[in-house]
Amino acid sequence: MLPGSVQRATLFDASTRIRTAQHIKPSIRAINLHHFFGTGELRKQVLFDNNLTVFPGEIIIMTGPSGSGKTTLLTLIGALRGVQDGKLSVLGQDLHGANRSQLVHFRRQVGFIFQAHNLFDSLTATQNVRMSLELTRPGNSIRENTKAAKEMLEKVGLSNRTGHKPRQLSGGQKQRVAIARGLVHCPKLVLADEPTAALDEQSGRTVVELLQRMATENQSTILIVTHDNRILDVADRIITLVDGQIRSDALVKEAGIITQMLAKCSVFERVTPRTLTRIADEMTVESLPPGTQIIRQNDPGDRFFLIREGTVVVKRGSPEVEVVTLHSGDFFGETALLTGQPRNASVYTIEETLLCSLSKASFQSAMAESASLETEIREAYFERK
Repeated sequence: MLPGSVQRATLFDASTRIRTAQHIKPSIRAINLHHFFGTGELRKQVLFDNNLTVFPGEIIIMTGPSGSGKTTLLTLIGALRGVQDGKLSVLGQDLHGANRSQLVHFRRQVGFIFQAHNLFDSLTATQNVRMSLELTRPGNSIRENTKAAKEMLEKVGLSNRTGHKPRQLSGGQKQRVAIARGLVHCPKLVLADEPTAALDEQSGRTVVELLQRMATENQSTILIVTHDNRILDVADRIITLVDGQIRSDALVKEAGIITQMLAKCSVFERVTPRTLTRIADEMTVESLPPGTQIIRQNDPGDRFFLIREGTVVVKRGSPEVEVVTLHSGDFFGETALLTGQPRNASVYTIEETLLCSLSKASFQSAMAESASLETEIREAYFERK
């Protein structure tokens, strides 16, 4: 354990801890969440001991095999099902133990987008979207709600279909009306089940960009169940469910930033992008206060370090003399790992520093893969000759 450090964590755990330290309350928190279908001998468990924390402004993509429990978890978060076992708090309200009236009131704060459009055939696109506002903003006039509904339809590319009824719309257009209906009241939580499945690439991109703006400008939390790999790039995190349990929770954008930083480290110049991505996933993160000693001269080398944010100073000798100052994107600690010799300097934080580190075993594994790749290229070249 490094003196003065916090406990090591994954990239996601570290991000969660930093947000918590900044007193940002989660929009979703599930603790030991289980769920069952049926009763008696037919009772079957479909969700197993799930824990999840999501913050305002995050876009979460939930994926996994069919039947893995994704839609069930989504409907629990949206209070479309009652919590049976475990704790679930959403938008500051405890859903476990909530009565029917409380659940109905809560649902009005949520934007729902499902594969089944559930549009009213007798109403126009504008009227279908306006219904959402009539439920969530009953104090508005019909004119205000109509104007807002048409503006939202325009945002999803349906400005020329506002007066059309569902039978006059294509499947993709119906889906966009359903999306407009789910977003028109600017909810703080959007739950979407395969929202882009029926959309072409351009329409799908329009929708996800709209969701991105809501997350950024309104600090809305967006939770999307999808198998559409065209929209994975918008995710802050990708959650994978398998057999009713969250098996992985990857902080996509943060891992991408770390991967790009690693790619600029000379020590990894021969490592493939795939290996760099794996290395980023294996790195742990520490938030260290100023004055923390990270490594001590003459100690054995056990980790490689990359500075995500902050500044450190490298000192050598006795008495210690400053050698160099390192900043975000710089790395240190590789020499001892490469040579097997003790640390040749000490390193201290100058300011609050977010530090990524990689174990000796993972570092050496990456170096071995680099050597193997070089050998394979050389052999392939000579075989071709």
